[in-house]
Amino acid sequence: MDRIAVLIPCFNEGQTIRKVVTDFRAALPDDAVIYVYDNNSTDNTKSEAKEAGAIVRDEHMQGKGNVIRRMFREIDAECYIMTDGDCTYPAESAPEMARMILEDGVDMVIGDRLSSTYFTENKRPFHNTGNSLVRSSINTIFKSDIKDIMTGFRAFSFNFVKTFPVLSKGFEIETEMTIHAIHRNMSVKNLVIEYRDRPEGSESKLNTYSDGFKVIATIIRLFRDYKPRGFFGLISGVLALLSLGFMIPLFIEFIQTGLVPRFPTLIVCGFIMLCAVLLFIAGLILQNLLMQDKRSFEFKLVSAEQWKKNR
Repeated sequence: MDRIAVLIPCFNEGQTIRKVVTDFRAALPDDAVIYVYDNNSTDNTKSEAKEAGAIVRDEHMQGKGNVIRRMFREIDAECYIMTDGDCTYPAESAPEMARMILEDGVDMVIGDRLSSTYFTENKRPFHNTGNSLVRSSINTIFKSDIKDIMTGFRAFSFNFVKTFPVLSKGFEIETEMTIHAIHRNMSVKNLVIEYRDRPEGSESKLNTYSDGFKVIATIIRLFRDYKPRGFFGLISGVLALLSLGFMIPLFIEFIQTGLVPRFPTLIVCGFIMLCAVLLFIAGLILQNLLMQDKRSFEFKLVSAEQWKKNR
């Protein structure tokens, strides 16, 4: 088992990967192992990474989430540091992140770009807006205080990596990691880092609109999965109000005249109210199942810790 494993998912980062590997090699102790997982690059990413001294492996299923899944399955380490191959994250922050994992017992350290230079360095304004929107949404829904939801610079404990079910295929993986840690009551800390924009000639693989919609869809999915009572309760409340909004005038008219002239409307309102009640009950049932899952997860953490000690 490695003491510190640096994980670098890459797709066409031949221009910058050598510097990234070299910088992290210089910043971390000699026992740190640097892994570069190539995701079907068509440039010289693999050769540059090998020449810089990284262990290079392949993941042929396209998408950052798929690469992270492969990394987490194959690599065993006491501390994992994940970074991008585009030379935007400072290697000099890696030792402090590793210390927080190894000595302080933190499960996930988040490299916080948004509290430092991100909004001035990043030249893509929609990315800035999207990051702020995602951060506000998750912190509101999950009652957390995460400073940077979508940063690609993070450190993880062994227990986090081996109990995290990677479901996302693309760039929404960071959002999924964050919500998983919050929901599972794991120790999460923010560490302010200096962000640098990509060097000239290096292009982002993140599509502002398509990947942005995927992130939003992921937030909705995880809200449903991790907060079912709130998710289905919200829909139930909207349907109930809609039903009452049309039903109250009918009821008033019935009191005044003894007649129900719009009988089809009454039937539809009753059907909508029934749906609202069923959704509310579904939310309560799923919330109880979620509590059982939380108990099972605690046993998984114990098993992971025992397995780590026996390595």
